[in-house]
Amino acid sequence: MMHLKAVSVVIPAKNEGETIGGVVQRLKRALPDVQILVVDDGSTDETRQKAEQVGAEVVRNPYSLGNGGAIKTGARAASGEILVFMDADGQHDAEQIPRLLEEIDAGYDMAVGARTHASQASHGRKWANRFYNRLASYMTGQPIPDLTSGLRAVRASKFREFLYLLPNGFSYPTTITMAFFRAGYPVAYVPFTAGRREGRSHINPLKDGLRFLLIIFKIGTLYSPLKLFVPIALLHGALGLSYYAYTYTTASRLSVATVFMLTAAVTIFLIGLVSEQITALMYKDSGDKRTGP
Repeated sequence: MMHLKAVSVVIPAKNEGETIGGVVQRLKRALPDVQILVVDDGSTDETRQKAEQVGAEVVRNPYSLGNGGAIKTGARAASGEILVFMDADGQHDAEQIPRLLEEIDAGYDMAVGARTHASQASHGRKWANRFYNRLASYMTGQPIPDLTSGLRAVRASKFREFLYLLPNGFSYPTTITMAFFRAGYPVAYVPFTAGRREGRSHINPLKDGLRFLLIIFKIGTLYSPLKLFVPIALLHGALGLSYYAYTYTTASRLSVATVFMLTAAVTIFLIGLVSEQITALMYKDSGDKRTGP
């Protein structure tokens, strides 16, 4: 396995004073030689003091930038070649991190801790995550068992390529996962059982759930626009042809609605085709910059 001094563990934390000390202590016992970097995201409690007392390095945002914003702050400040991200609420077991690092050693650019079904906090969240996973799998053409997991290890240089894409909210795992697949970087999934959260969750299920869905569609248009536009175009075309068959058999005429729906189908398809070409060019330019001098 890689030398652990090349690993930085980044822990975003906002008002996690009750849990952060225990999280850092367990991490130090499991991986004594790694850099432990706590990002205090504008906390109003003793998160910073508690983290420093147990030996963590602390970087503080002057005000709350959000979970994704804290992740970006930590990624910029970390010194390791490999970044490990974990939550500050006690759900993630530090003992699982070596399993992720083994996948990085095996050649993967990112290794994600995939929560088992028993790890889901509620039936609603379980079904929502299942929907997100299937939608993202369709977009990428790759099986994604856990799109939103916050426990992951990643090569720092490749993670930083996509910092400009990452949102400041809770959906950074969604964005980075789909960006890695689009760039052709291999991703591994390691199953694990998450513990129960200690303290109160900062996630609003309805608001952040809708935000996750919007992020998937936004990144989907960057990843493979035709996978979004073609089904919509086919739906318009099918409706147009069906309505034409109905009006022709009942009134022997071609309606304006039929013309509109068929025209919309062609237009939507052409927009998707142009978007696909733009996406290909964008990633080609990005790849040239990565492999250039």
